Amino acid sequence: MKSFFTKNPRNIAFSIVVILLALVPLFTDMGLLTSSSIVRFGRYITFAIVAIGIDLIWGYTGILSLGHGIYFCLGAYGMAMYLLLQKTGGKITDFMQRGGFTELPWFWKPFNSLPLSIILMIAVPTLIAWVIGYFIFKSRVKGVYFSIISQALTWAMYTLFNGLQPYTNGTNGITGIDTIIGSYYNPNNIKILFYVALVFLVLVYALTSFLISTKFGKILVAIRDGENRTYFSGYKVSSFKNFVYILSAVFAAIAGALYVNLNNSISPTEMSITFSVGMVIWVAVGGRGSLIGAVIGAILVSACEFSVSSAFPSVWQYFIGIFFTVVILFFRRGIVGIASDLVAKFNLKKATGKEA
Repeated sequence: MKSFFTKNPRNIAFSIVVILLALVPLFTDMGLLTSSSIVRFGRYITFAIVAIGIDLIWGYTGILSLGHGIYFCLGAYGMAMYLLLQKTGGKITDFMQRGGFTELPWFWKPFNSLPLSIILMIAVPTLIAWVIGYFIFKSRVKGVYFSIISQALTWAMYTLFNGLQPYTNGTNGITGIDTIIGSYYNPNNIKILFYVALVFLVLVYALTSFLISTKFGKILVAIRDGENRTYFSGYKVSSFKNFVYILSAVFAAIAGALYVNLNNSISPTEMSITFSVGMVIWVAVGGRGSLIGAVIGAILVSACEFSVSSAFPSVWQYFIGIFFTVVILFFRRGIVGIASDLVAKFNLKKATGKEA
């Protein structure tokens, strides 16, 4: 544990980020931040969890997925279905009645139980990710072709959920729900959920950091840098790629379940291609292949989106697009890469000065 904080500057940076995030509720109580800041930063934390998964598959393994909004929403919808049934007492909802139902659809019934709901929130995304990964990676589909397929699957799922009006309220999604620990409008509940999300962020970061520090992580990097060479070295590349793809899908599903509790709603918008591409932007801006870059990128880009969209609601997407383009063209290593270069230059000057 000591080496986690002392030997890796990026882990130190992550620890600082976690401490600053942990102070958000305190700053809110002191009046330094608005009352909505806890909810907003809580959402950013869930995005950071997703970003770590994206960095694992893209930054370390070289798999560019443009479809992780699917898994985020599957986890979110699973939690939302449970919370909605708790609110209605297990009875059918208004949108189901409008759709002609007189009793709960069969696939809604397990969500009356919290243990079953949690199992399904993880199992369904895992199964879908396994099926997609097995056939695609077994066929050795990679690069831009995988990205196109993942984007097409996202569009298909987005269209499907938009059309499920009697089952999931279609484009409106599931709204007006409480949290897993009580009323959404109780500030104490939101604070607790904020810290729960923060704990999950630490756990996901620690697990991923451990994985990439092992031989397994070195194989992932080898796949990224030379998949054919790794394949002919005797490693079953498709199995490694499928495992990290499934793991990243599970991270996204967990983040989605936490997000619903902090957002009070979920709709197919979070399953759109735009949102999935946004996940990649988080990692690119922060610096892929660094983990802490994914965390910083998710928080920073999301905060920028909120600020710019509030000030310039009609042009904020153009701003984010231009920002992303500039980063890709001129700062390919992202924020963490820039920071690393500056530190290296400072250390070099310091060492040169001592020698002189």
